Amino acid sequence: MKARFKRRTAPLAAGLSAVLLAGCGTDQGDGPSGEESRIVVGMSDEVLATDPADGYDPGSWLLFNNVFQSLMSFPKGGSTPQPEAAEKCAFDGGRSTVYHCTLREGLKFSNGNPLTSEDVKFSFERALKINSDSGPVPLLSTIDRIETPDERTVVFRLKVPDATFPSKIASGAGSIVDHREYDAGGLRTDGKAVGSGPYKLDSFSDKEAVFSVNPEYKGTAEVKNAGVTLTFFHGNQKGLGAALKQGNVDVAYRGLTTKDVTELQGSLSADDQQIAVVEGDSAEVQHLVFNAKDAVAGKLAVRRAFAYIIDRDALVRDVYEATAEPLYSIVPAGIGGHNTAFFDRYGSSPDPEKARKALRSAGITDKVELTLWSTPSRYGPATDQELNAIAKQLNDSGLFEASVKSVEFDQYEKDIKAGKYGVYVKGWVPDYPDPDNFTAPFFGEGNVLGNNYENKKITDRIIPDTAATADRGAVGDKFEELQDVVAEEVPVLPLWQGKQYAVAHGNITGLEWTLDASTVFRFWEIKKG
Repeated sequence: MKARFKRRTAPLAAGLSAVLLAGCGTDQGDGPSGEESRIVVGMSDEVLATDPADGYDPGSWLLFNNVFQSLMSFPKGGSTPQPEAAEKCAFDGGRSTVYHCTLREGLKFSNGNPLTSEDVKFSFERALKINSDSGPVPLLSTIDRIETPDERTVVFRLKVPDATFPSKIASGAGSIVDHREYDAGGLRTDGKAVGSGPYKLDSFSDKEAVFSVNPEYKGTAEVKNAGVTLTFFHGNQKGLGAALKQGNVDVAYRGLTTKDVTELQGSLSADDQQIAVVEGDSAEVQHLVFNAKDAVAGKLAVRRAFAYIIDRDALVRDVYEATAEPLYSIVPAGIGGHNTAFFDRYGSSPDPEKARKALRSAGITDKVELTLWSTPSRYGPATDQELNAIAKQLNDSGLFEASVKSVEFDQYEKDIKAGKYGVYVKGWVPDYPDPDNFTAPFFGEGNVLGNNYENKKITDRIIPDTAATADRGAVGDKFEELQDVVAEEVPVLPLWQGKQYAVAHGNITGLEWTLDASTVFRFWEIKKG
């Protein structure tokens, strides 16, 4: 399986999330109705695509998850997918190579056209055929062929066992489009979208996207508002914070800095609404990556000494002001199979003496010269601050002579591919909440880290075995074994796990149900008034 790094910024900026949608089954309770219950959301991220065959960024998936249906979806607070457009789905006889789905009766797109198995087959085959560089094809690569014996039945035959397939198609990659509205061989470029989700996309421009209730929707979502206007701030964090204070937006999503949030917490907007910050779980992580072929970072003793010296608590306290948590393994907390392999192996506090012994045992007596590479244009301005703090930790030990350099993202990726960097930073926003998505992309075929690391125990046994096990509760021990191997060999060094935040006026409720490790923002859970 091959996956890609979704665009992200610093942990807080990446996690500020909450949006509101409207659809049938709306539960307004005693709150305002009609236009009064519409939500205006400010967002600093871009929506790069309205066509599911093209988008693979958080902003686009926000749109997909609310305008389109997938066969499966993640329930709030859960990591096990449940039927959405499907009435039921299951692997055939426990095998992880044949997956059967039966559609709900009476499904329709927002334009009134019926949604049948033909549309499901068309949607997946179209994405695979177009194979956009910025599309979700890596998540669909195990599909061999799709059969549709009748209008409500879909059978996926997979090339290899893939027990995570239900989770993959529960993501934005599984969005179902109307075969009458989309070109089988080309991307839609008119800024329109036709799906069967709880919302319709009424308009899309550089300034805003406007959503309204889809009266044809039939699924699990019970929408608690009457629609949303998504206002784009295009990276203008100050403008987003000011709009929230002035009452021009109800919710600030993805873009406020730690300082912004601290200042806004408990303050009053222009219309005397108290502003509140809601915190939720997140599976976003950041790692330092070591190039196994580098003359310095390729030495195991250097990597282990590095692991003994790093002080994660200081990083999240001083750089991210507690908007992240220290991470001691490649699988984050809240995801099945998580352990604390790096904590168990190297401890939580810096231990320069053990670092010294690791270096001396390999015959390294001089200071280790290292450059830590950063790309704040991709991961946010705090990334340079973070790596400078790490370099200081290393240098203060007396064992390293570390420095920091940063470049633009495009050059950064080219240089990594060319093997020019020994140590560099990578952030990861998961596609689905399964330990597979934190391991196979890094250590399986098509390693997205570009660090030339390979371990046969992982690639030939653990990853194939876990991929073939449909019972995800039964693979925890194997993923723990994988994490222990990584802690011993240190091809990557986990740094932190982000938190999610939503910042909104005090009359907004339900945000706590939109923030969890699935990365699906359930806008229908949020209510005004």
